[in-house]
Amino acid sequence: MNAGDHRPLRMLVTGGGTGGHTYPALTTVAAVREQAAARGLDLDVLWVGTATGLEARIAVEHGIPFQAIKAGKLRRSPSPRELLTNLADMFRIPVGVMQAFGVAARYRPDVVLSTGGYVCVPLGVASRMLGRPLVMHEQITALGLANRILARFATRIALTHPSSVEHLPAPARERAVVTGNPVRPHLLNGNAPSGRWHFRFSPELPLVYVTGGAQGSRQINTMVEAVLPALLTRAQVLHQCGPGWIDQFTRTAAGLPAELAGRYQPVPYVGDELAHVYAAADIVVSRSGAGTIAELTAVGKPSVLIPLVPSAGDEQRQNARYLAEAGAARALLETGPDAGQLLAELDALLADPQARVTMAKAARSLGRLDAAAALAQLILQEAGAGGF
Repeated sequence: MNAGDHRPLRMLVTGGGTGGHTYPALTTVAAVREQAAARGLDLDVLWVGTATGLEARIAVEHGIPFQAIKAGKLRRSPSPRELLTNLADMFRIPVGVMQAFGVAARYRPDVVLSTGGYVCVPLGVASRMLGRPLVMHEQITALGLANRILARFATRIALTHPSSVEHLPAPARERAVVTGNPVRPHLLNGNAPSGRWHFRFSPELPLVYVTGGAQGSRQINTMVEAVLPALLTRAQVLHQCGPGWIDQFTRTAAGLPAELAGRYQPVPYVGDELAHVYAAADIVVSRSGAGTIAELTAVGKPSVLIPLVPSAGDEQRQNARYLAEAGAARALLETGPDAGQLLAELDALLADPQARVTMAKAARSLGRLDAAAALAQLILQEAGAGGF
């Protein structure tokens, strides 16, 4: 593929299930489009995923053509009740591979981008069968099961962390490059006054942003509810609790004393205003998944991290420990921390503005702002457009 070709460069994208796989793919598509245009190339994109995954909604929202296929998830340590689900999923895998082969054969991509999740395996296998370049991106330190399969034949392997190289099969290591984890560019351009105005918060008190992910977190929500009356005496709280929890926390807000009620705002989901929320927040309370860590370090925010335990390979606890040891976060690393521990960590940060400044600088020093550009360049090289 080169600038003299008349047809656009064609890129198949696969990945999703969660935001950690979906948003890096979305960000990378935009970066590839920008770099392709600078080379005089148009970019045609087709996203392949599951009909029920987050990727289906995100692709449609951003005007990216989407094709659904079947995919099966193999659980490595299934419980007895999951054995039948595992068996059913085993039959979906060959169906998904055949569907993926048909999609790829008709589309004739110049390059395939895989960002993780079990839906990637059929497209990865199809790309191998058709001899198409496959660029695989891994967000976490230890490879997920799908990427451990794809790493054996991906033409290039993009990693978020240098330490991930040792988790690759030995023959795959020479094909690896560390790019970082792409972060949505608009998150870097938030406006703090806009964030506070949007949610009717005062500029006078520190703002704590609490999030447990798109669906909310029972553990984080329960802890925050327990410490809320004490916390609101010294801070304001924007609580992204999840759609399934909003009714409960709306009632919680209504039951607060009048002098504290204006300091607490529960919301089911934070959308396009997230950049302004990050800019406005003095402290973030969150999980420590790969996407969250990439965002917190890119925007340079002090945080109190409550890792999901257990997570695959204990990944979230490793992420939280990494930031805590670098002075970029406080972390509740033991299993089952109590609400009092969360309040103690928040109190310490709220009482020490200089500690927050120092923590923000440490977080920012770990960020990789060029990750999307680096990954886009790698993709274009594999598509044969690297020289333009």
